[in-house]
Amino acid sequence: MLLKEMLNPVQLIAKTAGKRIMEIYSTDFQVEQKSDNSPLTLADMAAHELIVTELEKLTPDLPVLSEESAQIPYEKRKTWKRYWLVDPLDGTREFVKRNGEFTVNIALIDDHKPILGVVYVPVSGITYFAAQGNGAFKSLPEQSPKPIHVRTCEKNKVTVAGSRSHANESLQKFLDALNVEVELMTIGSSLKSCLVAEGKADIYPRFGLTSEWDTAAAHCVVEEAGGYLTNTQLQPLRYNTKASLLNPHFLVFGDAQQNWKRYLESIAA
Repeated sequence: MLLKEMLNPVQLIAKTAGKRIMEIYSTDFQVEQKSDNSPLTLADMAAHELIVTELEKLTPDLPVLSEESAQIPYEKRKTWKRYWLVDPLDGTREFVKRNGEFTVNIALIDDHKPILGVVYVPVSGITYFAAQGNGAFKSLPEQSPKPIHVRTCEKNKVTVAGSRSHANESLQKFLDALNVEVELMTIGSSLKSCLVAEGKADIYPRFGLTSEWDTAAAHCVVEEAGGYLTNTQLQPLRYNTKASLLNPHFLVFGDAQQNWKRYLESIAA
């Protein structure tokens, strides 16, 4: 199946998972704590089971790595050239707070990079999607998808996407180092990267812990929108290259003419 032809069935899978999430969202759900103290709800597991089942039907020969099945040992997954990488409910903290800022993330990884990505927002019904070589798009319910693209920075102002639940001192140092007017847009989940992809924000700097399933789907959307998702050395993030599934600190930006790396010096100081 061609990448472009996979977009519709994968979007349908994400939307079906989103519907299941919303059914639980409307109830008095319970919240458990995982070993890393991150929250886990019935919605995480319900979406995980649905997505894994449907992806296995769509592509029986491809393995699936989900946040809720992350215990697959590296000795096994390092042999994978192509596989699905899934965060069934990205932004569980936002889900628990009931602020609507959570997403379903499904990415197809090939040779350590995302080549297809779908980010679905269950509360609004908005979908961001992309496939390598086919551009990036945003679709609203009952509307045709529209292409999205990153923007060029204004001379004296930078719009920064920041985490709703994970702001820290390093982010503040980065903002101070910009030395221009800064507009900070705080939002949860992979929506921060999508803000850059659609040209509503200039950069999303992340100086805290994330995992590979947090970034992969939006990574594809950002790159197909003309942007970049890199580590702090401005090298693209690569997936499934090591035993740990944690990401390094990273930047998501649209305007490569800006010397973003120089602002990182304040973080190291």
